[in-house]
Amino acid sequence: MITPALGIALRKGVASPISRDLPEETPVALVYDGSTEAVMLATPKDLEDFALGFSLTEGMIASKNDIRSLEVLAVEGGMEARMWLSPERSRAAAARRRSRMGPTGCGLCGVESLAEANRAVPKIQKGVSLTSAEVLAARNALDEAARLGAATRATHAAGFWTTAGGLVLVREDVGRHNALDKLAGAMALAGIDGSDGAVVLTSRVSLEMAQKTAMISASVLIAMSAPTALAVRVAEQSGLTLVAVARSDGFEVFTHPERIDFSVG
Repeated sequence: MITPALGIALRKGVASPISRDLPEETPVALVYDGSTEAVMLATPKDLEDFALGFSLTEGMIASKNDIRSLEVLAVEGGMEARMWLSPERSRAAAARRRSRMGPTGCGLCGVESLAEANRAVPKIQKGVSLTSAEVLAARNALDEAARLGAATRATHAAGFWTTAGGLVLVREDVGRHNALDKLAGAMALAGIDGSDGAVVLTSRVSLEMAQKTAMISASVLIAMSAPTALAVRVAEQSGLTLVAVARSDGFEVFTHPERIDFSVG
């Protein structure tokens, strides 16, 4: 979703007219059983993936089968992803809304209490082992596949990489966590098990990125930028191998390095 914009650029003391491609973003309301759970600013593409992925990574559902129906509609002021849950999940969602403490704040979208922000994530039980060459191949493959980011320099990408298939899925969005949620939803719809490969990100690794990766059972997270200290602690506790500051010629491993073969050649 790209819109061209005109402007004036100053380069080396010279002003000249320019045209730049900009990514679209729009408010997207995530609505469960008629009640809005969260409103996110997102790129208006792959919104079915986004709704499903958000539902999975935020613990609203345990599997795609917990959603009886899902439709994305254009409404005044933005978009709505309307979902109807199974009876059991519907009751759990209602209880979650009743337990909310205080108004929504900035920083963790869709989270309204300290307990939710620091929620426990599942312990990763199994996963993959990667060579250093495979880590670099995954990083470089995402860099090449992030076409919206290449065109606009204003979006993030999340991909899923396997030793057998390479980069099998990619999703992009103006928000880094939105891109990961879209990836999680696309994986669920495609029947891809997170434990079969590695999540690859163009962004930094903050708390919610580590949490969401653990929620989809991926054992390795590869990011092009650095992690926060809290994200490293959560990755360590959950059994997630956190690879960050991944460049074309190297990377840094912060947690569970036993999954990475550092030998060269």
